[in-house]
Amino acid sequence: MSYAIFKTGGKQYRVGTGEILTIEKLVGEKGSRVEFKDVLAVGQGADLKVGQLDGASVAGEIVDHLKGEKLIAYKYRRRKGYHRTVGHRQQLTKVKITEITA
Repeated sequence: MSYAIFKTGGKQYRVGTGEILTIEKLVGEKGSRVEFKDVLAVGQGADLKVGQLDGASVAGEIVDHLKGEKLIAYKYRRRKGYHRTVGHRQQLTKVKITEITA
């Protein structure tokens, strides 16, 4: 089975056809099709093509929109009476990879 490495949201992902991955939020409805053009590698073994590939793309379908786990940032200065708590939950999108074209 061949795989592809593509970049979205400042991160790189290695995927195969049929996989479901969670990435940073994408614009679109559930069930809509998304296409990633920034493909860095496609293939497997000796057939692996590496570099900015023209015409290569990874297509997927949006499965769900969700929020990530809660992260707590806590700042504290000793002996100064200063403390600050800030929480954050990242917006995420689940995508099912449907097609890899080279």
